[in-house]
Amino acid sequence: MKFSALVLALVSVAVFALPAPVSAQPRIRDIVNVEGVRDNDLVGYGIVVGLNGTGDSVKNSPFTEDSLSYMLERLGVNVQGEDIKPKNVAAVLVTATLPSFARNGSTIDVTVASIGDADSLEGGTLILTPMKGADNEIYAVAQGSIVVSGLDVKADGAREMRGSPTTGGVPNGAHIEREIKYEFNQRESVTLALRNPDFTTAARIEDTINGALGQRIAFMRDPGTIELDLTTISESPSRVLASIENLPVTVATPARIVIDEKSGTIVLGEDVTISKVAIAQGNISIKISESPVVSQPNPFSSGDTVVLPRSQISIGQTGSGHIAMLEQNVSLSELIGGLNALGVSPQEMADIIRAMKAAGAIHAELVVR
Repeated sequence: MKFSALVLALVSVAVFALPAPVSAQPRIRDIVNVEGVRDNDLVGYGIVVGLNGTGDSVKNSPFTEDSLSYMLERLGVNVQGEDIKPKNVAAVLVTATLPSFARNGSTIDVTVASIGDADSLEGGTLILTPMKGADNEIYAVAQGSIVVSGLDVKADGAREMRGSPTTGGVPNGAHIEREIKYEFNQRESVTLALRNPDFTTAARIEDTINGALGQRIAFMRDPGTIELDLTTISESPSRVLASIENLPVTVATPARIVIDEKSGTIVLGEDVTISKVAIAQGNISIKISESPVVSQPNPFSSGDTVVLPRSQISIGQTGSGHIAMLEQNVSLSELIGGLNALGVSPQEMADIIRAMKAAGAIHAELVVR
């Protein structure tokens, strides 16, 4: 049977293709990064207080006691020689992302994660924590009540856990104290880096920018880089990027098939083509059943009881057992429709696609995870 008559079978299994709207096109800002405009990671060490007996134990996390003693001494509380064994304190690592061009006084979200043996951070409060960058300079300070989405409920002989109760966050919990100096408007050129390098896409971006501005300022350096020469433009680099970042560009997507073995997910690119090939799907099943017969002598006669084996063997075939013939240059929808018509499962479909790739019938990159 030919695949051209099987397109209506797409609804038979949960593998389908959605046609993209004709007017839907990605913008330049969605497919490139501006070189030098990036986020910066921050990290800090702090303590969380106010836990309901779910904090670190002194035996397994001695650094928690040392941190608490140091903090209390800085606040004017003398705890020298005291045996502190709090159960409502936990040591944590605090992480955050400093956005590009962030200014003093702005707030950012922080993530808090326990590094000791605390059971939960629910109900805790993060104490003032300096946030440092890769250069070991302090760029923000974090403090606030922790929001925990995880749940850990224990009972005699049972335990139920959802998410991770030892990880939480503080929305807008960090205030920026230091800015990263970067004079963007003083640049004479700007480099755009494609997130997925491709010659065709880079050439289309170059043509789109030059056509929109009416002059040649964009130059494709390689499939992943486009350089903007701003020396001939009176506008600032920020204004130039604002005028081009929303321009639509047609992205060239590679012919690729991705198979996720764990979840059974199969994703096929739109440009996947198939050469002429035959597909047979079906498995042989062998069933053996035993029905023993007992033979014993008549009453008042000599002899022994004997068990006689009686075996039945049946050979059948599971699956549809159909053979499909694919014509030259079959489209994606026809491929999916034909495999659906064969009644194959996603796992069997993955095996068929791998076999077709090995036979050289699929002209696409195959990615198996």
